[in-house]
Amino acid sequence: MTPRTPRLAVLGLGTMGRAMAASALRHGIPTVVWNRSPDAAREVVEQGAELAPSVTDAVEEVDVVITMVTDAAAVEEIAVELGMLEAVRPESVWAQMSTIGVEGTTRIAAMATRTRPDVHFLDAPVSGSKVPAEQGTLVIFASGSELARSTVEPVFDAVGRRTVWLGPVGLGSRMKVVNNTLLAFSAEGVANSLALAHRLGLDAHSVRDAFEGGPLLSTWMAGKLSRIEQGEYSPEFPLTLALKDVRLALDAGAGRFGVLAALAGEWQGIVEQGLGDEDVTVVTRSLQD
Repeated sequence: MTPRTPRLAVLGLGTMGRAMAASALRHGIPTVVWNRSPDAAREVVEQGAELAPSVTDAVEEVDVVITMVTDAAAVEEIAVELGMLEAVRPESVWAQMSTIGVEGTTRIAAMATRTRPDVHFLDAPVSGSKVPAEQGTLVIFASGSELARSTVEPVFDAVGRRTVWLGPVGLGSRMKVVNNTLLAFSAEGVANSLALAHRLGLDAHSVRDAFEGGPLLSTWMAGKLSRIEQGEYSPEFPLTLALKDVRLALDAGAGRFGVLAALAGEWQGIVEQGLGDEDVTVVTRSLQD
C-alpha cells in the first residue's frame, strides 16, 4: 500500500531546515514551518509552506515534526520551554534530525519518553550539507520505534536519497559522530595536502587533475578541491559547525583520540581568526597563509 501523505512541521530554518522543508514541498507534502526569526521563512513560504507564529501552532495539527537546530540546548528549548512536546498530537512522530551527539540524544530521548510516551521519538541525524539538502539527497541515519516508520517514510524519501534504519534510539547519533569523524579527517587531509602542494609550487588544479578518477579522491573531496581551486570558501558546511561536531565525537570517545583532539585545536585557532563562518575548506587557506 502507498503510505498516505503526512502533514509536516519543520522547526528551525537554518540552511538545512530550510532546504529540507523545500524538498518536502516539492514532493507534495503539506509543510508548516517555524523559526525564531520569521525572515528566514520567506523563501519556503513563497514555495507553499505555512508559517506558524509559534512552535505550538506549528505542531498541533501535524503527523511529523522535524527539529533541525544547532545543538541540544536549542532542541530542549523548543521541546519544553516553547511547548512542542505539550502541543504535539498523540501518535505523531518527532524526528529529531539535529546533530546533538550521543549524550544529548540520550537525554532528550529520555525526556520525550518520560513526558510524552504517546509520541514516537526518532533519532535521525543526516549526512550531507547544503547542496545535498537542497537537492533532497541527504542520507538519514534513523533509529527508534518501528511504529513510526510508515508515517515518516514519505518525509524521509522527500528529503533524502537513502534512509539507513539502525535500530533502537541513539544508534542514529552514534553513526553520525562516526560519519563526522571521517568527514573531519577527509577535510583535514585535503587541507594539509593542498597546503603542502602550495609550498612545493603545485596548484590545486594540478593536484585535482593528478588524483581525479583514482582511489584516493572521493566525490566529496573532488567537489571540495574544485571549490578551493576557484577560491570559493562560502559555507556549504561552516567551520564552526564542523568543529562542534568534532567536539561531539571527542566527547563520545572519552578523550581517547589524540589526533582528533589536535585537529580540534587547530580548527579552534582558525575560528578565533574570524573564519568560522566560512566553509570547512577554509582550513586550506589558513594553512597556506
